[in-house]
Amino acid sequence: MNAERALLGGAAALVALSLVAALAVPGALAPPDRDRPPARIAYTEMTVAPTAVAGDTVTLGVTNYVSHDGGTARNVTVLTRAIDLESGFVATSTTASLGTLTAGGERAPTATLTVERAGGYRIETVVYENGSRVATGHRSVRGVGALTPAYARSPIRFHEFAGGVIPTVAVAVREAGDERTTLDVAAHVTNTGGESEPVTVEYVARQADSNLVADRASVAVSDVASGHTVTPNATLAVPSGYNYYVDAILRKDGVIVDSTTAAANLDPSRTISVNETTRGVELDVSDFETDREDGEPPRTTTETSGGTPGFGVPAALAALAGVALLARRWSA
Repeated sequence: MNAERALLGGAAALVALSLVAALAVPGALAPPDRDRPPARIAYTEMTVAPTAVAGDTVTLGVTNYVSHDGGTARNVTVLTRAIDLESGFVATSTTASLGTLTAGGERAPTATLTVERAGGYRIETVVYENGSRVATGHRSVRGVGALTPAYARSPIRFHEFAGGVIPTVAVAVREAGDERTTLDVAAHVTNTGGESEPVTVEYVARQADSNLVADRASVAVSDVASGHTVTPNATLAVPSGYNYYVDAILRKDGVIVDSTTAAANLDPSRTISVNETTRGVELDVSDFETDREDGEPPRTTTETSGGTPGFGVPAALAALAGVALLARRWSA
């Protein structure tokens, strides 16, 4: 009997404590609020724009649009990451916190992602509530490498003719010799719209099959009015009998802002065009020796430059050998 009374007494005490706790905490015995709907979070849109372009990297501003309605959403975070389209690796990621969402509406947090300025990326966004994934979104961006760094932006560019029928760089033969040929070169430089700024055009003649530089010259252009085109010209002296690529390189404050290439065919046995596969030819490297001292910069002019470098000692020795051979045959 004593044990039974002790058990009944303990049970009664527990019931009494439960009643006291229920009365002390408001709403403890109240039914759940059926008028309060659950929180609903949806991912609606993503916009991506470059905010800074450097030489090797580009910074992307990614704005994620997240809508919320219904009840309170606690501890909402937004993860944004960039995945390389070629390798599939995560290039970078960042997380933004939206905190607790009580009022309905749309939020637009912006994430900043700095990636390599090359290829393309898949931008993915994941929205979490209390650590649970509730919404996702993605977008792909390509051609990141084509973005121009701030230091290389200029309204002055090489002019590109419609259809590519007319070359940007005009090449003509000024003087043709058995050993040396002088070329007139002139590139079309256009101010596409903007303030004029001084630029420099460098011309480089490369032997087509070996890429050996035969000659180079630079022309300073002090002014190109907006919407106008100029054709700074120079001369290049190259060994005869070979085909050449003539590169035109446009520089602003020492930075390359544009480039283009033309072909010069001096080999009567074959012709070349830009963007073709080269083949092996018999090449006399001594033909491409110059009289320029080591470290001496290419000649620079403000108008068409002259100057025709000679062959030097190898050409003189070859001429003497030829004369001696003819004299021996004549005496015989």
